[in-house]
Amino acid sequence: MGEFETQTNPESGGLSRYFWTRRVADLIRFAVGLYNSRVNRDIGNERPQRAPASVGDPQSAGSETGFADLAPEQLLDAVESVGLCCSGAFLALNSYENRVYRIDLGEQESAADGLPQLAGFVTGRSQPVRIVAKFYRPSRWSDEQILEEHRFTQQLADIELPVIAPLADHLGRTLFAYAGHRFALYPNAGGRAPELDNPDQLEQIGRLVGRIHAVGTTEPFLHRVNISVERLGDSAREQVLKTSLLPDYLRENYASITAQLLEQVKQAFIQTGEIQQIRLHGDLHPGNMLWTDAGPHLVDFDDAASGPAIQDLWMFLSGDRQYMNARLGDLLVGYEQFNEFDARELHLIEPLRTLRMIHHVAWIAQRWHDPAFPIAFPAVSSTGFWETHINTLQEQTEQLRQPVLVWD
Repeated sequence: MGEFETQTNPESGGLSRYFWTRRVADLIRFAVGLYNSRVNRDIGNERPQRAPASVGDPQSAGSETGFADLAPEQLLDAVESVGLCCSGAFLALNSYENRVYRIDLGEQESAADGLPQLAGFVTGRSQPVRIVAKFYRPSRWSDEQILEEHRFTQQLADIELPVIAPLADHLGRTLFAYAGHRFALYPNAGGRAPELDNPDQLEQIGRLVGRIHAVGTTEPFLHRVNISVERLGDSAREQVLKTSLLPDYLRENYASITAQLLEQVKQAFIQTGEIQQIRLHGDLHPGNMLWTDAGPHLVDFDDAASGPAIQDLWMFLSGDRQYMNARLGDLLVGYEQFNEFDARELHLIEPLRTLRMIHHVAWIAQRWHDPAFPIAFPAVSSTGFWETHINTLQEQTEQLRQPVLVWD
């Protein structure tokens, strides 16, 4: 799972059934900032001289030590091992599952020698060239899974779709390793959040997702996971039931309501019938979309998966039924310009929302040993959080009984 971002009720500590991003983006910045705060270092004075490093073997970088040993000097050394020259300044960006940093390169001509795509963007600039370094959580993904994600995003970039694909070195490599940590480098990109009540923007989003899915149907993923009830529901439920964060007096209630929900979800998938499984972004919420004057740009394909097309659309839908119907129409007007949509998948919107609600909390529980998580989600250790979460799940049982959205 990548960076799930969910609206938090500050009074109750609970998670609402609609997914929002800006509050959690702020929490992520705060938490990661405390754990790996902004550092500006002068390479010549504060950073010890090191021997030249070479690109390591990604397959060997699979330790379970997490990010505890990813010190500022080490992450800068890792970036320079690819052939770049860092100025010493970097900033921790919003991320939980991985560690992500914006890094300033030096101004000298050789600063970007290691990445041909950056050639010509360093010398003579009044502003520093910035890249983004993503350090993958150890043992979270296999090398094959990461490289398959990279290949998918590069396929999209090759046909000029606005996705942020990883940068390659002179040998075409996009996955690197240094001192036990695997990492990838990306162009630095900025933008604002999309306006989800703007029909024109939703139609643009639909067109982009339709084009991505048209590429996604051309071949399958061989190593990425599937969007499944078993993984996102059953396994996640068991994870929560094992955690000590769940108060004992609520354990039976949680077990009962989630068992009921997952039975409803499974029945919805059965009633929907066999649906085409395609390559997806997998975690396409508004926080993974940067809006510029040129339109939407997509980032963070960490959760790329095989699944139904609606997985990349439903997180743009929230509100009452009438409002969601209108927004769905806007999305699909754009989507169908590039890819056919199977209307049966509308039956899966609330089931997929339910799976995300269950899996999100399981993910927090699973990562609780990471210092960034208790800082960002302190309410999860309170009884109030779990009482509200169970009440929200109870409300979701009723949502699953409602008629599906209508698309004309």
